[in-house]
Amino acid sequence: MKNIIQESVQASIQVKKSILLDDEFLQRIEEAVNSILLAFQQGKRIYFCGNGGSAADAQHLAAEFSGRFYKNRRALPAEALHCNTSYLTAVANDFGYDEIYARIVEGILEPGDVLIGLSTSGNSPNIVKAFESARLRSITTIGFTGRKGGQLAALSDLLFNVPSDDTPRIQESHIMVGHIICQLVEAKFFA
Repeated sequence: MKNIIQESVQASIQVKKSILLDDEFLQRIEEAVNSILLAFQQGKRIYFCGNGGSAADAQHLAAEFSGRFYKNRRALPAEALHCNTSYLTAVANDFGYDEIYARIVEGILEPGDVLIGLSTSGNSPNIVKAFESARLRSITTIGFTGRKGGQLAALSDLLFNVPSDDTPRIQESHIMVGHIICQLVEAKFFA
């Protein structure tokens, strides 16, 4: 059992080392910070979407912005799109699960908002459709995926394709990148 534990920790470290040494990946983090900062400065909002563990991560990151990260400060307008279960189940029942995020993007997001989608494969149909809807509305899209990026690669203004094919390692890095973005946005917005 100890070997499995050590292998898992080492695998997580290795993925993060790969990110650390990838200057283009690090540059995209800076670009995401600037995009989100600009949206907040213009009175816009940031929205998150995901499925399963990625939905939990989306909600976690939204809470870091709307609650607090390091600073006691006013709330920033951030929300995870899956938190209204009545909406979610109605749209899934009436239109299909693939439509749950696209319809709410159409209904509440505005040009200049930012949509962050988390999908380890990059191929989750409901996230893909949400990004397609966002593109039609001049909404900035930021994809958090695994190595290949899937369909979200072509639909993302910025793509964080974590250099791994292992879902747990990808999700761990999604949270790390999200935390870094939140830390930097908070520091700059409330400087």
